[in-house]
Amino acid sequence: MKWVVRILQALLIVAFVMAGIMKLTGNVDQVELFTETFDYSKSFMYFVGVCEILGALGLLIGFWKSKIALLASGGLVLLMGGAAYSHFNAGQGFEEAMRSLVLFVLGIVVFIGKIK
Repeated sequence: MKWVVRILQALLIVAFVMAGIMKLTGNVDQVELFTETFDYSKSFMYFVGVCEILGALGLLIGFWKSKIALLASGGLVLLMGGAAYSHFNAGQGFEEAMRSLVLFVLGIVVFIGKIK
């Protein structure tokens, strides 16, 4: 189980770094999603991007400090729960929310795996 958690942790690091960079660089698709579809501000998009990068950094540090990974994965689970809610609330349906839900479930697995 330990290695499964570590592999999922590494995959989450990559996923959240990529997602955070897309938000922080002001990717056109992300700006449209946040401002037009979800009706959020651009500054909220940047805030989410920073949270994703910090969460990925926490997961990276968590390879050596397990409690940091516990906190980071918990925060990212909350973030992905909010993302899934935003997709459903915007009327996008299950297909669009699938990425957020997959990251939500993987984050829960890492969170549970880090509890000692």
